[in-house]
Amino acid sequence: MITYDAVEANLRMAHMLLHSYLEDFTDEELLVRPVAGANHAAWQLGHLIWSEYSLISQVADQVEMAAPVGWANKYTNETAEFDDPMSFESKDRYLELYDAQRQATLDLFQTLPEDQLEEVGGPEPLQKIAQNVGQLFLFQAHHELMHAGQFTCIRRKLEKPTLF
Repeated sequence: MITYDAVEANLRMAHMLLHSYLEDFTDEELLVRPVAGANHAAWQLGHLIWSEYSLISQVADQVEMAAPVGWANKYTNETAEFDDPMSFESKDRYLELYDAQRQATLDLFQTLPEDQLEEVGGPEPLQKIAQNVGQLFLFQAHHELMHAGQFTCIRRKLEKPTLF
């Protein structure tokens, strides 16, 4: 059984951790790659904003997109290689959009009837990661945590303090 409180707590905790890991980053530090070939935090933030909307809209078409039109085209596998600061946003802008996207997700989640959480979790490819709608929302928190873990590697490279 999926419970609202557990899923919502996971979404909120993941979001708090991501914010904590980025709190002392400068805009320039968002473009640091922990190792060659790894994605920098700026690209990952753009990806997270888009993927949250994209994932949640698979099961609920009333979720709002916080980012501007064309955002998805800026955060593709090809653009992950870009390092030009002009190709990316400021940290404040990323966090503004990500907070808005997360709030849209939470607002939607809080309106879903419990029986809908048990429904099949979207199109077939998504069912490999989430068997029902409730698990799909939970996966969103896990996806954010995976990227937050990557930010810890960047923090180490930048010799920032360990937070948790």
